Amino acid sequence: MARFTLPRDLYHGEGALETLKTLKGTRAMVCVGGGSMKKFGFLDKVTAYLEEAGMEVKLFEGIEPDPSVDTVMRGAKEMEAFQPDWIVAIGGGSPIDAAKAMWIKYEYPEITFEEMCVVFGIPELRRKAKFCAIPSTSGTATEVTAFSVITDYEKGIKYPLADFEITPDIAIVDPALAETMPQKLTAHTGMDAMTHAIEAYVSTANSDFTDPLAIFAIKMIQENLIDSYNGDMSKRATMHNAQCLAGMAFSNALLGIVHSMAHKTGAIFEDFGAHIIHGAANAMYLPKVIAYNAKDETAKKRYGVIADFMNLGGANDDEKVANLIAFLRDMNDKLNIPQCIKNYGADSYPCEQGFVPEEVFLERLPEIAKNAVADACTGSNPRSINPEQMEKLLKCCYYDTEVDF
Repeated sequence: MARFTLPRDLYHGEGALETLKTLKGTRAMVCVGGGSMKKFGFLDKVTAYLEEAGMEVKLFEGIEPDPSVDTVMRGAKEMEAFQPDWIVAIGGGSPIDAAKAMWIKYEYPEITFEEMCVVFGIPELRRKAKFCAIPSTSGTATEVTAFSVITDYEKGIKYPLADFEITPDIAIVDPALAETMPQKLTAHTGMDAMTHAIEAYVSTANSDFTDPLAIFAIKMIQENLIDSYNGDMSKRATMHNAQCLAGMAFSNALLGIVHSMAHKTGAIFEDFGAHIIHGAANAMYLPKVIAYNAKDETAKKRYGVIADFMNLGGANDDEKVANLIAFLRDMNDKLNIPQCIKNYGADSYPCEQGFVPEEVFLERLPEIAKNAVADACTGSNPRSINPEQMEKLLKCCYYDTEVDF
């Protein structure tokens, strides 16, 4: 038996933000990130709409990119003091992910972060509050998913929290918020969405319910991401919907080792200048993982179906897989995303020598590989992988070399 779960309600299209006026409750905690939502007036609108609904509103501001365990615990304490019956998270994936984790801790104050990380082991929520998610970026789709990613900076590891309990009750997908994204963020979140859709389609947990969402999202991203990146706001609105469809797919079909690798490399080199931004990591790793997974016949056939749906050509599945890989690499070039870790600069742009020195990468590689194999996303990858294979694959992602194993 399988399960397919989405938010109870999804409001989308121009003006969808006004849905907040209709919520029933007494107190709302609004969780938000670094300031763009305030700068562009959306935070004021959210506050005004919730107050119009008769609620007392408290803000929890300043949630950082790649939110930390410390931020989660601090936010949960503020929720415990305020006792909201609605948690409203607005912004990119980071504030929404952080608010999901805060929600768990608010409802179960004694739970530890380690217990929260047990896959599909979170106790029943909604005893104290419901959850509304409002995305401003077009990539993570956390507004419709059963996932949250929280970073333990002491260990340099991102941990995915996974349970249908943290699927939001309401998602508001208003294209006006996505118009605020800077160009680089549009690129990274777009390739995150493409990775979600492709991994969901080939996942071992794919189904008749997830396949249509995944493959149609792939086509939408193919047709709209580059123009969205170059400033076409009608395409930006379409991408906001496409990433949401991809999220619906992967929340139920799960993901694969592109995300396992991105989770375990994202923060591990922070001491050398920067994170490897999640969407950029996915973009770099996805072509290599496709080459690895395509050694499995079932996965190769499904990649072939994707290539056919994208009209990429190819006389057989091997040619179709090669065309898909070439297409994705070309997208990276058009989006100014590096092809490998070696050329990933501290500003996330391609450069001759990136911020991760070769000797540092090789020194940390065994630990990264071990942690990536143990990641929650690895279990649904279509081809199994062990630490030795993961090391070889990560080397291909560092040097941009052929995957021949």
